Amino acid sequence: MENFYLILVVVLFALAISDLIVGVSNDAVNFLNSAIGSKAAPKWLIFLMASLGVLIGATFSNGMMEVARKGIFHPEMFYFSEIMIIFLAVMITDVILLDMFNTFGMPTSTTVSIVFELLGAAVAVSIVKIKSAGGSVVMELAQYINSSKALAIITGILVSVFIAFSVGAIVQYIARLIFTFKYRDTMKYYGAIFGGLAITAITYFIFIKGMKGSSYADFELSSGETLQDWFKHNSGLVMLYSFGFWVVFIQLLKWIFNIKILKVVVLAGTFALAMAFAGNDLVNFIGVPLAGYNSFQAWMADGATNPDTYSMAMLAGKVGTPTYMLLVAGLVMIVTLIMSKKAKSVIATSLDLSRQNEGEERFGSSFGARVMVRGATNFNKKLVRLLPGSFSRGIQSRFEPHSYVSEDDQDPPSFDKIRASVNLVVASILIAIGTSLKLPLSTTYVTFMVAMGTSLSDRAWDRESAVYRISGVFAVIGGWFLTALIAFSVSGLVALLIAVSGKFMIFVFCGVALFMVIRTHTLLKKRSAAKVENEEEEIVEEDAFEQIMAKSSKQMIKAVVSSNQIITLGIESFIKEDRAGLKKAQESSAAFSKKSKRNRDKVYSIVSKISGGPIETSHFYVQMMEHKREMAHAVHFMLEPMIVHIENNHKPFTPDQEKELSALVTSTDIFYNFVLHAVKEEQFDELDNLIKERDKILGELNRLEKNQIKRIKNKEVNTRNSQLFFKMISEIEHLLLHTVNLVKAQRDFITYTRQSK
Repeated sequence: MENFYLILVVVLFALAISDLIVGVSNDAVNFLNSAIGSKAAPKWLIFLMASLGVLIGATFSNGMMEVARKGIFHPEMFYFSEIMIIFLAVMITDVILLDMFNTFGMPTSTTVSIVFELLGAAVAVSIVKIKSAGGSVVMELAQYINSSKALAIITGILVSVFIAFSVGAIVQYIARLIFTFKYRDTMKYYGAIFGGLAITAITYFIFIKGMKGSSYADFELSSGETLQDWFKHNSGLVMLYSFGFWVVFIQLLKWIFNIKILKVVVLAGTFALAMAFAGNDLVNFIGVPLAGYNSFQAWMADGATNPDTYSMAMLAGKVGTPTYMLLVAGLVMIVTLIMSKKAKSVIATSLDLSRQNEGEERFGSSFGARVMVRGATNFNKKLVRLLPGSFSRGIQSRFEPHSYVSEDDQDPPSFDKIRASVNLVVASILIAIGTSLKLPLSTTYVTFMVAMGTSLSDRAWDRESAVYRISGVFAVIGGWFLTALIAFSVSGLVALLIAVSGKFMIFVFCGVALFMVIRTHTLLKKRSAAKVENEEEEIVEEDAFEQIMAKSSKQMIKAVVSSNQIITLGIESFIKEDRAGLKKAQESSAAFSKKSKRNRDKVYSIVSKISGGPIETSHFYVQMMEHKREMAHAVHFMLEPMIVHIENNHKPFTPDQEKELSALVTSTDIFYNFVLHAVKEEQFDELDNLIKERDKILGELNRLEKNQIKRIKNKEVNTRNSQLFFKMISEIEHLLLHTVNLVKAQRDFITYTRQSK
């Protein structure tokens, strides 16, 4: 029996390492997005400061471990075997859930997931325990669940969302009024004071407020005072000296080494926020395994008695965590931080929603976002009419856009260092306050909402982007609530199945977790490969004329190949009533549509990059993107009714119709091979022959329409059959017309581009 539970403890720690990896991949957005988004320093320096913060912050998290042991349920109400089921269910669920969110680039809360997983697993095991004893779940469940503490934690997490957004918006508004977007002149005079205040505030809340419950709190000084008491009694003096030191230090860095003050503030803030993250969130990853390890130690120390009767009351007391374990966990977090590709995906989502400059919007608009933007716009108009004109103009002048970044920069910062500083200082202070109060605030919620609040105050959400940004915020917040629901449900279900079905299910679910992680890793790898492929086709400003033409040709070739593949696979699968083949064609159509939309949406930026030539060059590129988009529409609208027809098990086409469509597929395949050859080899003198081939197929389509009309008159087909047949003919006709127009636009684009050279 001892060996079995020892294996379970090993499994818990294995899951903890996996959880650290997937958890840090998700939470890296919390402390990296401001420094990376503002490009305050080289990435190696940003990662160095974050790594130091994580390592030191890990040793401050000791007091937070109590949340996993007794924050959600009353441990004295459970036996050793039951508590191990709860902990295993929590860790299995956490690995699966966080990995899923990371793969799709959605920042979620590790704190919310662990709290609701503990709650779900504890409720499930409690219900099994109560029902086995013949008790009433309604009457007795409250004895097992620490409902008051759980409610306080959940309330704290939700309230932190509104506080973080509001405080971030207010502080950023004040900072922008003082410094404006032309902040460099003001920084010469007040920069050291601003930096000193920012870092002093961080110092107070990290080292003084965050000291409570840390590994260093009980360290005794020569006077006999503990370190925590000394900071408490001398906090005013520490703050005064800290402010003076940082003001002088930052100013000297500016004078001697010409190091920009805001860079120092952003790097210090990155260190502080990484430290606050590790101090607050480390419990989310290793708190549960450590609680399981402590339970196993206590059980073994008492003679490894019957695990089904050994009480876990010891978890209700104070149990220290060895500092070396915290440091090992911190090192795993650092390695993950540097190596994880999923972390970059999550960071991209946050930066897309907070960037100051224009770009492709990750999210579409929603009804709620449109209502909010319309209401805010109308309110602003009324407010401007009520305020004195001079006052309104004065405020507006403080928010006039200005950028110190060259227009030639291919990858400009998402926002400036003023906003990055506010993001980091406000978020680290709020998280440190929560940590000192033993509230496991969601660092993701706090940092994300602070970033959204500062974006709003900075007017990054203008009328061109507001609906998309707000929709994105709604999507992320919706994902947070979904996290809570999934975490509670899945963890409860896993715990219930293990408790009812026996301990063998533990290893089954561990296998499921491993399979899910491998599967999502494979999915991410495919998406990364597709992204690299897309980037190879994307035109950038430094591209020479030949590169521009080569990349545009590559885009056109893929459009032609995709169109031909979708027609061939779609019609052949439809004739065979092959649902799997139609699904593959549908996936190809969706990918083609997405890529064509992305290319068309980037027309503005691409035209700006190739604007050095004559107007005709840009004009023909716009035409190419429009024809490509219409081709994607044509294959989509041809395919969708075919899929509906098969899915609803309607009658297949008649043998004559199938024979006609098969012949049509052969003709279109020959045509598209001809197109492909002309585009690849740039043999545009073959365009007349290409048009003849197209007209020949158009004539064939007219004949097919006449044959269908005869079948209708002879009552050989019904209405549904005819509607689908005519729709397929119509969309193929549109596709052929736009294909030839695409080749013409490509020819003219290449011709005029070479002339401009």
